[in-house]
Amino acid sequence: MQSLEPYLAEHPFLKGMDRRHIELLVGCASNVRFDEGQYIFREGDESNQFYFIRHGKLALEIFCPHKGGIVVHTRTAGDVLGWSWLLPPHLRHFDCRAVDLTRAIALDGTCLREKCEQDHELGYEIMRRFAHLMESELLELRLQLLDIYGKNH
Repeated sequence: MQSLEPYLAEHPFLKGMDRRHIELLVGCASNVRFDEGQYIFREGDESNQFYFIRHGKLALEIFCPHKGGIVVHTRTAGDVLGWSWLLPPHLRHFDCRAVDLTRAIALDGTCLREKCEQDHELGYEIMRRFAHLMESELLELRLQLLDIYGKNH
């Protein structure tokens, strides 16, 4: 069985991370596969994993009573999915569905939180990278809102 270390080390989110930290992440990692149409999680579910997407496409959806699921964002190869595992109460805020066959590396949130508590340098690196990711996604949301609401004015 091949180690996930080379895949994690090459993922854009982890580029430049110290090798010893990558080795710690491997202990929390597993390969996962999602079939087309499969729901990975639902809004309100406990969040204890996040994903490094290797192949495929995932859609984040919000449920609208009169329209059903509305896609608000997609994730593809090279993206990271999920940060709710990091912040209490560790609950999902969206539904997530595989648009097509998707392969990813899942990281167990409990495992990683424990490793971050033991190694504060790792914890800082993870928080720094997720803070950057959150900022990027908030800026994307801002542009989406400008696109939606700016057309009428």
